[in-house]
Amino acid sequence: MRDRRPIRCIIPPYIMDRLAASRDPAVRARAVAALASAAAFRAHRGLAHRAPEVLARRAPEGGKRRMVYDARNARTLPGRLVLSEGGKRPRDPAVREAYEHSGATYDFYQMLFRRDSLDDHGMPLVSSVHVADTDGQPLDNAFWNGEQMAYGDGDAVIFTRFTKALDVVAHELTHGVQAFTSNLEYRDQPGALNEHFSDVFGILVRQWKQGETADAASWLIGADILVPAKTRRAIRDMLHPGTAYVDDPDLGTDPQPGHMRGLYRGPKDNGGVHLNSGIPNRAFALAATKIGGKAWEVTGRIWYETLLRLPPKAQFADCARMSIAAAAGHGAAARKAVADAWRTVGVRPRRAPTLEPPPRAP
Repeated sequence: MRDRRPIRCIIPPYIMDRLAASRDPAVRARAVAALASAAAFRAHRGLAHRAPEVLARRAPEGGKRRMVYDARNARTLPGRLVLSEGGKRPRDPAVREAYEHSGATYDFYQMLFRRDSLDDHGMPLVSSVHVADTDGQPLDNAFWNGEQMAYGDGDAVIFTRFTKALDVVAHELTHGVQAFTSNLEYRDQPGALNEHFSDVFGILVRQWKQGETADAASWLIGADILVPAKTRRAIRDMLHPGTAYVDDPDLGTDPQPGHMRGLYRGPKDNGGVHLNSGIPNRAFALAATKIGGKAWEVTGRIWYETLLRLPPKAQFADCARMSIAAAAGHGAAARKAVADAWRTVGVRPRRAPTLEPPPRAP
């Protein structure tokens, strides 16, 4: 069985590589430290000093259980427990945001899909805030390590506090949902689908919490973790890949393709897992805006049904086939909207769509 505990960072390596080549020595140093930190967390993940509460992965009674730890500007996880389920919320905004946003993510999956936490068995939602990089500075990233969330505070020049963005928190926690469902292999097209589903449900949790309709939503991922500038709006734009930041002096220009003709085929970014996610991202956003209304009500259900059925090595064409088949259960108009969306981004299903039953939960 493949490892269900990988490191999944919200900031793609191609952004960090760009920052590591910055003319600004401070920006360059922070990016190099962030890249080193990701490698260090991967290397030492199994050696983390985990509290007993973190090891209690399942709640016999099920239900929402959140724990927020303060890493106190260190790299050792989880840190000191500062807030647990139902406790008094401290003034620290990072603690409050980690607690509230993980709770919103739990509520979304429970209320819409009757899913009891990430594993569907009451897995506690553990977060560490104020995590540092290898230089002891606030980490310029947030990640899911297969057991818990970790958030940096950002450099206040490009990135701000990573707990601020509900879509970022929900994105990372959805990597946990995927580990207990499709468990998509994290490279090439399966890895791009892995990132894609996290973007989909990350943005749906935010839209659901804010009550936004598909046509009124921004479809931007990570807008709240960037220090505002005219040249950057977000980390990714699902509806218009390649436009999240343009000619930014620090970030450059968003390289995400929105069509198969721009598919990245090289070795970087695990075969383009963050880059190529722009293609299925655009398909989802197009389908959602065409179907209309609140995206989580129909399009989100179609994608959740698809997530439950995809094999670990699924390609874009497999996702197209299964989502079209799932859409058929929501009416002819929904099926056509989904099929048209995949056709628009240059993806065609490999064979006639049929809907297989989902596998048993692990």
